[in-house]
Amino acid sequence: MAFEGLSERLENSFKKLRAKGKLTEADVKEAMREVRLALLEADVNYKVAKEFTNKVTQRAIGADVMESLTPGQMVIKIVNEELTELMGGNESRLAIANHPPTIVMMCGLQGSGKTTHSAKLALKLKKEGHRPLLVACDIYRPAAIKQLQVVGEQVGVPVFEMGTENPVIIAQEAVKYAKDHGNDYVFLDTAGRLHIDEQLMAELTNIRSTVHPHEILLVIDAMTGQDAVNVAKSFNETLGIDGVILTKLDGDTRGGAALSVRAVTGKPIKFVGTGEKLDNLETFHPSRMASRILGMGDVLSFIEKAELALDEKKAAELEKKLAKNKFDFNDLLDQFDQLERMGSIKDTIKLIPGIGKQIKDEDIDEKAFDRFRAIIYSMTKEEREKPEIINPSRKRRIAAGCGMKVEDVNKLLAQFKQMQKMVKKIGSGKGGPKMSKKMRRMMQQNPEMAERFMGNTKGGSNPFGL
Repeated sequence: MAFEGLSERLENSFKKLRAKGKLTEADVKEAMREVRLALLEADVNYKVAKEFTNKVTQRAIGADVMESLTPGQMVIKIVNEELTELMGGNESRLAIANHPPTIVMMCGLQGSGKTTHSAKLALKLKKEGHRPLLVACDIYRPAAIKQLQVVGEQVGVPVFEMGTENPVIIAQEAVKYAKDHGNDYVFLDTAGRLHIDEQLMAELTNIRSTVHPHEILLVIDAMTGQDAVNVAKSFNETLGIDGVILTKLDGDTRGGAALSVRAVTGKPIKFVGTGEKLDNLETFHPSRMASRILGMGDVLSFIEKAELALDEKKAAELEKKLAKNKFDFNDLLDQFDQLERMGSIKDTIKLIPGIGKQIKDEDIDEKAFDRFRAIIYSMTKEEREKPEIINPSRKRRIAAGCGMKVEDVNKLLAQFKQMQKMVKKIGSGKGGPKMSKKMRRMMQQNPEMAERFMGNTKGGSNPFGL
């Protein structure tokens, strides 16, 4: 996962600060020297790393220590704020045309994931109620049109193509088609090259000057590190991009591109690709990414994931059951399905403040749900609805039916009993499944509450005690 190495280095750097009751200027400078080395190891641009640590040092030396924070915690708070500012401060939204359709020109080098992320972005907008159109403007790469058609079909978005016609004409005709058919977003999947050349830039410039896109997004591969930043700089100088989509942020990347792109180009990262699935695309939030880097989790993203996975009808049914203190294995199967729709369990857990850093990847068994499902599917309808009737003979039958041991059945039953106790507490209170939306609204409106949820400011569960 991106930033893991950087997070560990920063955590080690701040351990010394937290242990001190009073900080000297020398202490701060020594810590910032280690921070700068950590940033450089994460492949952050040298100039960016130097300017960042200089700003933090100036603020830390001159800052008045807040009553609720130790000096060490104050420095970490400053680092958090400066990281957020370095990556853009606030999220940057996609443009919306005054008169539809909104034309979005997708560009980038070959192999950056441009075609796939055109479909990902179209899917994201479709879920928000829009009617996007994908346009095949890459007439050079073998099977590029077919690839766009395949991913378009997978996300349920129409694809406009005219074979090997001039890309400028294809773009023009696609906009006309969108106006006639009520598509409010047009995504132009343009051609890429293995490297930046005059022919590529001339074609992209011609498309830009002909259809006048409202948004030009550059798709760059985070795995390429500083090369990604150089590509972004070149495209911006020649074409004038409006934003960046950073792909493969879930991979074994050091994350330096995410920290350098805004500072070098002045253009924001708007979205990040976090996996191979077509719904693995997130809006880029600088403040949330800074929290992840500093090991404080990302509770708002966690809640948003949960909301997307939530089946409103089943949630209402579950809420009624909770009110009656009823929760059976059928409900548990539904919860498994909704958890899996949130994506990788490993990645989801890392968003939870105070937990993500404490649990290692090897401690998480992604296939546990499959084994639990097999056990539940081996039960009769009556056993699923009334687990208390499962006696030793029934356990042996269930174990034989799913090819597992009686011990595995006992383990699931024990965990289920614990869950029933927790559900009983939830059911006796107010809220239930509707709480996630309320919690997100409260945290967006009250940053202090979000900070406290992520860890007690006087020394909470997160690694830095923020």
